[in-house]
Amino acid sequence: MSKIRTKKAASTTKSTAIKPSAKFSQRVLKWFDSHGRKDLPWQEDINAYRVWISEIMLQQTQVKTVIPYYQNFMQRFPDIQTLSNAEQDDVLHYWSGLGYYSRARNLHKTAQQVCEQFNGELPASVEQLVTLPGIGRSTAGAIAAIAFSQHCSILDGNVKRVLARHFVVEGWPGQSKIADTLWDYAEAHTPKKRVADYTQAMMDLGATLCTRSKPDCPNCPLNHSCMALAADEVKLYPGKKPKKTIPVRSTEMHIVVNSKGQVLLQKRPPTGIWASLWSLPEGKSTVDNFTKGKATSWPVIRHTFSHFHLDITPIQYKSNTASAVMEPDQWLWYDLNKPAEVGIAAPVTRILAKLKA
Repeated sequence: MSKIRTKKAASTTKSTAIKPSAKFSQRVLKWFDSHGRKDLPWQEDINAYRVWISEIMLQQTQVKTVIPYYQNFMQRFPDIQTLSNAEQDDVLHYWSGLGYYSRARNLHKTAQQVCEQFNGELPASVEQLVTLPGIGRSTAGAIAAIAFSQHCSILDGNVKRVLARHFVVEGWPGQSKIADTLWDYAEAHTPKKRVADYTQAMMDLGATLCTRSKPDCPNCPLNHSCMALAADEVKLYPGKKPKKTIPVRSTEMHIVVNSKGQVLLQKRPPTGIWASLWSLPEGKSTVDNFTKGKATSWPVIRHTFSHFHLDITPIQYKSNTASAVMEPDQWLWYDLNKPAEVGIAAPVTRILAKLKA
């Protein structure tokens, strides 16, 4: 019975105009005043730059993981001019470990573009923000709402989950039709007053109570009106991405160590996996001129991307030279004890840590 009731409710919302309820935002804000997070690093000395950096870092990354990266990043790049003038390697170095490195490259590009086109100030309008690299509709809305107190809506992963459950929006939010419906709900229920607090509150609600697994429905401020909870089908929302088999690829990474204990790194191409990051050479022929003696294979390491698994076989060699003449923009002898401040691919960081240990 509950399933039939849920589907009927869902079809009703799609066929009629969404009627915003002031009680929705009032309950969310009341909860935020008592239980919302107000001491996160990016909530201090709020400005557009700080909000922007935090929003990009928080894409597909949890708050507890982001906090130390954010603090270190802001200490090194305290303003948009400093970020714009930095070398890309330096920016990637402070991003190393957060993953999805295109975010860091886009931060750097956007900082330069803002300094060139907007006199070093992030624009306040969503329309202008979305023209900048790496800033989508939801991120633009968050910047405009939190930094400029504009009446803008957001729809990050946490908010999608809250709205999908509360209004029983069926389907995977990655589909444009479902996303459009969720945007309609988001815009209809964003209040005109206290929009910055409401924006933060919705993100907090999804991150702390309306979580993917084991949601804390008894303490949710929206539990009296949540349609999925009434139907005892919270776990069905939001709809899951259709499953597909993730392919497995394999590669060898060559660990060449010279007599000084330095490791040979090669810079990745500017596009593709780990673009512009430093990595261990993957082609045996590329390291032949640096190696001597018998090679030692390590156990396979699996690194998982969103669309495939990569099985890496590290192979260690001794170098036949302490250093070699090479293109400094393509090759680097990396000192494990005095590491250069460059961006390094995540599995390579693991391998280097194991090598040092």
